[in-house]
Amino acid sequence: MTRVNLVLLAVLVACALATVTSNHQARKLFMELERARAEQKRIDVEWGQLQLEQSTWAKHALIEGIATRSLAMRAPDARRLQFVNPAPAPAAAPPRQEVAK
Repeated sequence: MTRVNLVLLAVLVACALATVTSNHQARKLFMELERARAEQKRIDVEWGQLQLEQSTWAKHALIEGIATRSLAMRAPDARRLQFVNPAPAPAAAPPRQEVAK
């Protein structure tokens, strides 16, 4: 009887240690998940800010203002503009017909 009690006690202690270990592991994984979610939120906010900054820098008025003020650029006179039409695409070769033997 004593031997059975000792075996049951050992099994009980092993189960208790396994439960404590799995609870600790679950808490660690949950904390890691929360950190990853916080990082994702931070990155999403930064992405939104970068998109806003990109759209701001891409505005034509801003680019034209910088070109005019900083680089002393100006639009050419309309009489000096020359428009070039792109070359037409080459015609496709007709499909080859096979000769029956």
